[in-house]
Amino acid sequence: MERATILRNLAASGAEHGDTRSIRVLSTELGLSTADLLVVAGRPVPAELLPPERDAQVLRGFAHRVSHCDHAQLAELESFARALPRAADPAPLRPLPWPGRRPAETGFAAVLGGLILNRGFGVRELPFLGLSHSTLHQMLWRWDPNRHRRQQLSAIAGTLGWTLPDIFAIADEPYAEDIRPMVHCHHLGRVFTAAIPLTTAQLIETARAADRLSAREDHGAWQPVSQGYVAECPDFA
Repeated sequence: MERATILRNLAASGAEHGDTRSIRVLSTELGLSTADLLVVAGRPVPAELLPPERDAQVLRGFAHRVSHCDHAQLAELESFARALPRAADPAPLRPLPWPGRRPAETGFAAVLGGLILNRGFGVRELPFLGLSHSTLHQMLWRWDPNRHRRQQLSAIAGTLGWTLPDIFAIADEPYAEDIRPMVHCHHLGRVFTAAIPLTTAQLIETARAADRLSAREDHGAWQPVSQGYVAECPDFA
């Protein structure tokens, strides 16, 4: 079965037909995280697949500093994050608050919020996406038909580590090959996915590695800009 059809079906009826074990198998086959596919299927994510409790300001700075790396640097940084030892006794996980101002009232809004929470992010911790916070909060509340949906998906997919065809499938939106990421491609999000199990101290270590790789000086302040590097993405070469 075509990949897009599998994902679309999982989003439409996964809670009824996809048990946790089969979703774990599917995640391996598709190369997607089990936690993300559980969210897509409308199922709870086990605590062991979620990030430990971390300092939100550190997470925010980490996300921003990683976004200044080009594709070769992102690949190196992903390997760096995956090689860090997993904490034997991470800080106990507390349920993260819903990232939106209002609870999700539509299916894909709930999925989108779950994908963000899987990475430990809130709206303020996300790197610059080319979307306003008010737009993100609207997306996390209601995903209603509108002419901006393709643009919004193109903005958020990369930071979550999802390719455009895959996220368009779970959102049940038609995808065309000429659609491109707005600011970030999924190679940035792969680093954030690799960083899910990292502690606050390890996020600081990885952010410093990002600065060394990108030769960017950290000024200790939030600067809501990003390099992007979408035009150089090997997916669209």
